[in-house]
Amino acid sequence: MHLGFSSMNTALDPAPDLLAKTLEEAGFESLWYGEHSHIPLSRKTAYPIGGELPRAYTQMMDPYLSLMAAAAVTERLKLGTGIALLLERELIPQAKMISTLDRLSNGRVIIGCGVGWNQEEFENCTHLPWDRRYLALKETVLAQRVLFSEAKPEYHGELIDFDPVWFEPKPVQSGGPPVIFGAMGPLGVRHTAQWADGWMPVDVAMGDIAQSIADFRRQVSEFGRNPDEVKITLGVMAPLSADLLKSYRDMGIYRCNIGVGVENWDKPDIVMPMIESFSRLIPEL
Repeated sequence: MHLGFSSMNTALDPAPDLLAKTLEEAGFESLWYGEHSHIPLSRKTAYPIGGELPRAYTQMMDPYLSLMAAAAVTERLKLGTGIALLLERELIPQAKMISTLDRLSNGRVIIGCGVGWNQEEFENCTHLPWDRRYLALKETVLAQRVLFSEAKPEYHGELIDFDPVWFEPKPVQSGGPPVIFGAMGPLGVRHTAQWADGWMPVDVAMGDIAQSIADFRRQVSEFGRNPDEVKITLGVMAPLSADLLKSYRDMGIYRCNIGVGVENWDKPDIVMPMIESFSRLIPEL
């Protein structure tokens, strides 16, 4: 099992170049940055886990620029968005940015994505319909794959539509970076099983994790796909321990992403000691 590290990527966190170099030297497989371009002041949409929205959400830097800084000082570390809000950017410029990052990092990009939870944020950024966001994300991903793989790409869906274009250069990774869907509800999990390259749930929201994994693999099979090829990246929010990570390894989890936890997002001094501590477990995972 691989171990990744997830960060809120605020200006108060360790700088991306420093964090990435530290992670690579410590033996971590990947670095993951999330995305919120802004947070509406209205707060009509409730914070999904309840309570007040942590202030770090209002201070996040751009994930792609930060991952480019990370790429510049590393050679092996994979560079993930966890998660990117693909629907809140223009399709083709975003695809160009992802393709460029993949080329400049020599094929190390992973796109963890989601439909978002904040309706007002979503509607500030796009004219796509909120109530059809799962279809919109599916078409966005399929359209990106066409851009990344075909000589004269075009795409004609219900919500995404464009005639043939020149789109170069292509990413280093054939067909583009893998796209991992961070979905938890039944509809999102069903979409993941149908078209995503991987699934990225969060452990504390899964209930019986082993049963959730079995149910997901069954759905992948129902779509005629090989469950072994749709790998699971698990966001770990439960109290961290060696035994917990080993139990996830034994369940067949491909990658666990750890971080300092919500309660410590404003304490960057915790990050480096945590990396050093958990790096000792990597040979056992």
